[in-house]
Amino acid sequence: MKEKRRRVPPTARIAEFPKTAADQARWWEDHILEVLHGLPSDTPQGAVPRPEFDPRRHSLAERERAKAAELTAAGHPMTASGIKQRRQRYHRDGLVGLADGRSAKQLPAFGRIAPAVVEAMRQAIAETADASSRTVRFTIWRTKQILASREEAHDIELPTERTLYRLFDKLAAGTHATGSATTRRSLHARPAGPFGEVPAIAPGELMQIDSSPLDVLVRLDNGIAEKVELTALVDIASRSITAAVLRPTTKAADASALMARSITPETMRPGWPEALRMSRSALPHERLLALDERLEHAAARPVIIPETIVCDHGKVFISHNFRASCRFLGVTLQPTHKASPFEKGVIERTLGSVSTLFAQFVAGYTGRSVDRRGRRLEDGPLWSLPELQELLDEWIVAVWQNRPHDALRDPSAPKRAYSPNEKYAMLLESCGYVPAPLSGEDYIELLPERWQAINAYGIRMNHRTYDGPELNPLRRQRSGVAEKKGLWEVHYDPYDVSRIWVRDRRGERDRWITVFWRHLHRVGVPFGELAWDHARQQAPRNGNEAQIADAAAALLKRAHDGPPDEEGPPAKRSRRDRRIAARTRATAPGRELPDPPADSEPMDEGKDTSLAEVVRLGLFDPLADPWRRS
Repeated sequence: MKEKRRRVPPTARIAEFPKTAADQARWWEDHILEVLHGLPSDTPQGAVPRPEFDPRRHSLAERERAKAAELTAAGHPMTASGIKQRRQRYHRDGLVGLADGRSAKQLPAFGRIAPAVVEAMRQAIAETADASSRTVRFTIWRTKQILASREEAHDIELPTERTLYRLFDKLAAGTHATGSATTRRSLHARPAGPFGEVPAIAPGELMQIDSSPLDVLVRLDNGIAEKVELTALVDIASRSITAAVLRPTTKAADASALMARSITPETMRPGWPEALRMSRSALPHERLLALDERLEHAAARPVIIPETIVCDHGKVFISHNFRASCRFLGVTLQPTHKASPFEKGVIERTLGSVSTLFAQFVAGYTGRSVDRRGRRLEDGPLWSLPELQELLDEWIVAVWQNRPHDALRDPSAPKRAYSPNEKYAMLLESCGYVPAPLSGEDYIELLPERWQAINAYGIRMNHRTYDGPELNPLRRQRSGVAEKKGLWEVHYDPYDVSRIWVRDRRGERDRWITVFWRHLHRVGVPFGELAWDHARQQAPRNGNEAQIADAAAALLKRAHDGPPDEEGPPAKRSRRDRRIAARTRATAPGRELPDPPADSEPMDEGKDTSLAEVVRLGLFDPLADPWRRS
């Protein structure tokens, strides 16, 4: 017969008992150990057993009788059979077997509440998944209605209101039954099984794209203060934000330009600290530069070529324009299931991190809801859209790419969290780097297009005039495209107002003409002059980590202070006056108003002028016959 294996006693269960019961069990343990081995548990080294408990002199039964006599003499009446029972329980259950089991009784999960009441409240809470948010009182009322509709529950006595409130707290934990409706629907759509994860071991193997409103007011071109949308593309393997753009409304062309930005280097801008260069970062710049010469003046943001992009079913991401761009680049587009935001949880959390780590430091921050919004934010200093885009690009390079990420931990050293740049450098060792086969002309082809006329003054787009000497042969000429009525094909970057590109079809092979904004040298804009002989900050080679921290701190302070006021504070106007003025500008004709004649003279208000004869008009009578002669 096979001998029954002895199991390990559940010693940790002693924590379930009250302190007095646990102390009593330890007191009994010392006596039982002395019966078994001759010495208690706290005996010093070299001690010898007492004669009556020496296993070499007395049997186990004799030692049990001796212990019972000792305890009885000390005022704890006990028999030898009682000592034997405790010894057997200790042998089977360990320290827990010596504790008083009556002091650790397991109470029912919901006390004395009837199971039918619990089931009715579960149903009432489940009904709130797709409904509007209500209070706890409504859920309790609905629970009573459900019980009243069941015949088998008529004889059940309802608990008190206070008990029902406590029951609701237990059943509704983690469901947001009375909280945010969007969060409640998201939790309800989450599958009940364990979370799965698609592994990504190479940069670009799996990326996610999404759009979300940014909780910051910006000053648009028409003078109105409005919130904008943030569209970002994040790499799962390295958690790098490869591209992030701000627009009043995200369009399909913007998503295509975003993907094109991911595979092109982030160029250093005038005024950025030298610590933000790729050559000063954790990225292997020298090795990458030997493979891709575009990285010579690149900032510390990795260039990642997407293989698979996960997106939702927004019109922006399932449009023909975005799909065509993905096919051109060989990118697999993988839409999530509808109403399943958890399938792209990385980009959802990343956009939330941008709000907490960047947006709240920017002047004009609105908070994530109306009840968290301040007063008269539009009257304070607000950044323009190009200026805020510039700050966001710098923040990604200075802060996000160098900030340790909790999801980037080495399984062999889980206490160490790596930054996106460090993780990207580690992945390059095993995956390598292949430059994107995307030329400058390919990048222009991915940008959105418009069809414009080339006038004598150049090309006018969005109240900006673009002109250059290469347009001279094309002025007032027709392109020859009959479908577009002779207009010229113009491509533009939605996030760079400094230049546009015109397709020249006159030769055997089409070419692109770069046309700059006429006032580019007068107004600082993102992606403006990239003259590398511009005065740059000189920094030593060492201490790069401290320099990055200083750059991040200066960036957040600059973002919080708002744009500099160069012309002094504007005259205060009411909110209604500014709204009417902005609407008037928005509905104004697109053509330029002619200047007044140079020889016109101002009217002298003090000069006497003769008045014309005043003709008296009669009152209008709607019932009178208009054809009757007076």
